[in-house]
Amino acid sequence: MKTYAYAAQFEPKQQSEGYMVSFADVPEAITEGDSLSEARAMAADALGVALLTYLQLDRPLPVATVAGRLVTPDPDVAAKIAVIDTFRTAGISQSELARRLGKDEKEVRRLLDPDHRSKMSSLTEALSAMGQRLIVGLAAAE
Repeated sequence: MKTYAYAAQFEPKQQSEGYMVSFADVPEAITEGDSLSEARAMAADALGVALLTYLQLDRPLPVATVAGRLVTPDPDVAAKIAVIDTFRTAGISQSELARRLGKDEKEVRRLLDPDHRSKMSSLTEALSAMGQRLIVGLAAAE
């Protein structure tokens, strides 16, 4: 099972209240928040943006190597990452994915566009057409 969870380091700010958040495995994802709760939300957002940027730049996603407090992108962003990542490894064309989905190729381009918001149902349908399924998990909030 593949996840898009990466260990985050939460450090208290030196000059003011709040926390700085960074990811050793995703150095582009740096953020902060005025409270621990806000820092967690900002970390999920920063991680999602960084991972989508990796995909936009046609770079492989980083391998999670560091243990610690795991952060994942928001579910809709993680599903979008999963579709784009799966498509890249599936070895099929956009036309082939469109054929499998019974959709227009323009719709598939939007599904694969990191900047375009897609419905969760469309993302799960695309994953299914590529032989994958999205699994939703539940974890305690910190």
